[in-house]
Amino acid sequence: MKEIRFFYVPNADSVNELPEEEAQHAVRVLRLGMGDEMMLMDGQGTFYRGVVTEATKKRCLYRIEEVLPQERQWLPHLHIAMAPTKNMDRTEWFAEKATEIGFDELTFLRCQWSERTVIKTERVDKILVSAMKQSRKAWKPVLNEMTDFKVFLQKIEEQEKASGVTKQKFICHCHEEDLGGKVPLKDAVKSGEDVLVMVGPEGDFSMDEVKMAEEKGFQSVTLGKSRLRTETAALVVAHIINLVNQ
Repeated sequence: MKEIRFFYVPNADSVNELPEEEAQHAVRVLRLGMGDEMMLMDGQGTFYRGVVTEATKKRCLYRIEEVLPQERQWLPHLHIAMAPTKNMDRTEWFAEKATEIGFDELTFLRCQWSERTVIKTERVDKILVSAMKQSRKAWKPVLNEMTDFKVFLQKIEEQEKASGVTKQKFICHCHEEDLGGKVPLKDAVKSGEDVLVMVGPEGDFSMDEVKMAEEKGFQSVTLGKSRLRTETAALVVAHIINLVNQ
């Protein structure tokens, strides 16, 4: 008996064919044929049990047999905004592991001390999809293009004004001077509420950026006594928020 395989199909309930890349994997690699079962995931919270109705070299058609809405494994919306590392392998590693743990949105920041100021999101998006399928998460994280630090703060402020809702906002950094002290993120965050956490570049946020964020309602927090790499810090954020909301 073949193991049921998972495939990412946006709008799976309104189409009857796997996307080309997924179809080739299903037919050429997994050798699925007519009558084989598959599990489709739309990235929006629903799985679909399907059956292959036609399989050719480039196409794989299916019929939905059962709709399976999924329950969220974490309640609040978790948005992580981080400056990508100079070594893209480390940023991609974070994207994969954070998806396995669970988060909702990722924005790449262009900061004053960023070592990487341009990023192609296509490959990162594929990693998010792969990790979502591997860990069988029902929601695909939203991936945003790289945004200047100041522009990002302005966008968040505009979103909050438009919605009338102020989310929990935190900025992780290593500065101590001229600040009123930092509390651990695990103690500052409230369970069940949407949260946005910013993680700086390998050279950290500048003091000006920290003060600018605090003026916009962000709270400075620490992730512990150890000095963490950017991608490690961002992953710790995902882990802490998930633990707080268990």
